[in-house]
Amino acid sequence: MLGRLWDWWRRKRLLVDAVFMAPLLLLVALSSTAANTIRPEAYVAWNLALCLPLILRRTYPRGVFAFVALLSFVQCAVNIAPLPGNIAVLMGIYTLAADQPRIWGLAGVAVGELGAVLATLRYPEGRGDIKMTLVMLSIVVWSVWILGTYISTRRAYTRSVEERAERLERERDNEVQMAMAAERARIARELHDVVAHNVSVIVVQADGASYAIETDTARAKEALEAISATGRQALAEMRRLLGVLREGGDAGPYAPQPGVDQLGDLVEQVRASGLPLDFEVTGAPRRMSDGRQLTIYRIVQEGLTNALKHGGPRAAARVRLHYGDEAVEVRITDDGRGAAATNDGRGHGLAGMRERAAVYGGTVEAGPRQGGGFEVIARIPAREEVRA
Repeated sequence: MLGRLWDWWRRKRLLVDAVFMAPLLLLVALSSTAANTIRPEAYVAWNLALCLPLILRRTYPRGVFAFVALLSFVQCAVNIAPLPGNIAVLMGIYTLAADQPRIWGLAGVAVGELGAVLATLRYPEGRGDIKMTLVMLSIVVWSVWILGTYISTRRAYTRSVEERAERLERERDNEVQMAMAAERARIARELHDVVAHNVSVIVVQADGASYAIETDTARAKEALEAISATGRQALAEMRRLLGVLREGGDAGPYAPQPGVDQLGDLVEQVRASGLPLDFEVTGAPRRMSDGRQLTIYRIVQEGLTNALKHGGPRAAARVRLHYGDEAVEVRITDDGRGAAATNDGRGHGLAGMRERAAVYGGTVEAGPRQGGGFEVIARIPAREEVRA
């Protein structure tokens, strides 16, 4: 509740600035006009002219400070005694130091110091001890600037900590997803071994039964029983392994596998993660099997994951999908660290790409680019008859 209230309060910039201006207006209302030579109505109007622009001090910090500083110089020139509203100059210096680049904060404190000198020399009450008056006014001006500079530094540090926490959280989520994908790949390999072994046994037994069914009925019956037992065993193991694969899946147990049509969603997801990405499709799209589409999708996904993980904070990437007559070429490039990227030796992304491409007779070439960055080029035959 307090967090939402604070967020709402921070969004209401004009309201916040008006609240911080209210004590200054209260000071103006409670002050006496006896020490000033101007009429009471002019006294109030001059103070309001100095105070009311502070409502916009964070929306237009430079313009507001320039206005109140110029008005204070005019006040000094026409010999109007210091007013409570002149505190607006200090608030303008603070705003420049806290919210603007360092050069504007220094410009503000320089104008404030000039105002302190002029005020000390202009008004008779400062001639009793002119040096002490100037020192005191200078201390006030520079203290306000130091406070604003500290707040600016503190805000920058807080933003960097928040950005680092968000980046670490994204990297942690990516690592978890990669670990889950690796575990599921291991289970998939186990499933492949189970199915391949049991199907081989079934084929051998079926061939034996077909030869013996006319000459040795008993042996044919044994072969059929072996086929039945092996099939049940294979089905049970498949159900067990598929059950493990389904547990904890984000997409649910019956989510369809992604393909080429889902690359646009993948690109948007990566862009949302903070990586500038250019996606281009050339050539005439052709009909491909679901397995080939899934292979292309996973290669692009793995290439972009590597760019996010190793490219660095200012890297940008490009994905080019080209439909050729006999093959589909996928080119993923980035302008990140390239050969300078650290490698902890635990990743298997490139090996996984090559394995996926090899299933369909394709190839994957990957390595650092000349001049910086990394490049992955995958070629997947579009049809079974053009396999490499």
